[in-house]
Amino acid sequence: MDEKELENYRKAGKIASNVREWSRELVSPGAKALDIAEKIEAKILEMGGMIAFPVNVCINDVTAHYSPKYNDETRLEKTDLVSVDLGVHIDGYIADTAYSVDLSRKNAKLIKADQEALSAAIELVKPGALVADIGKAVYEIITAAGYKPIENLAGHEMKQYELHAGLSIPNIQVPHKLEIEEGMALAIEPFATDGFGKVIESKQAEIFSLLIPKPTRNRDARTVIAEIAPRQGLPFAERWMTKKIPPLRLDLAMRDLLSNGTLRAYPTLHEKEKGVVSQFEHTVIVTADGCEVTTK
Repeated sequence: MDEKELENYRKAGKIASNVREWSRELVSPGAKALDIAEKIEAKILEMGGMIAFPVNVCINDVTAHYSPKYNDETRLEKTDLVSVDLGVHIDGYIADTAYSVDLSRKNAKLIKADQEALSAAIELVKPGALVADIGKAVYEIITAAGYKPIENLAGHEMKQYELHAGLSIPNIQVPHKLEIEEGMALAIEPFATDGFGKVIESKQAEIFSLLIPKPTRNRDARTVIAEIAPRQGLPFAERWMTKKIPPLRLDLAMRDLLSNGTLRAYPTLHEKEKGVVSQFEHTVIVTADGCEVTTK
């Protein structure tokens, strides 16, 4: 990794960290999930960053890939556990970070275990470290507290304009011997739950990414492609397009692009037994003797 790349990762990380901490006061009973997402996205842009992916506002058993639709009326309840996942990029170099807020005040032990698992995982990151050992540490901390990690979600390596690139960082022990290498950018993100420990897909999706643009006769579909092409494959929210295309026409355009293989959908993920889920996440750069946390 050269100095310019490192500088971009650090700048993205600083913005992500500042926005994360600023956003905490938005997460309160009565707040609309849509308002939270849009205010965070606007803040990222205001601070000089670019949005790496649509802000996720996940509630209770909703675990990942939930970004509110343009007309979403969901409001937070005082009984909710809320996880906010946000990403910033500078010239494609990404900072990915997340936190959970327990509005119910009944899940303090769950949140503490998840935070401790994240800290332990980061402590193990260095060149030559086995991802299996990181997964084992996360698993042991979360299960010792009486909970389960989400076994079919993992942290991930990131590269320029690639949110999920190459290496995965599991939340359970795995049988392979894959190693971490110096210069990698990694998102470390343990999920903890009082449920089954797996997620399943819903039928709904609000987050998409561009695969390969293909010819289409639908003018609105061509507008979508033109709008998202500069993102170079980074995910986007359908609601972003409603500023350009009326919702009913947009729905037809999106169906066209999905059916011809131009777009990939990311369905909302739920905990299999509807357990509540906590998520904490940092981005790290692997150094010669450990790692640098860019999203502190």
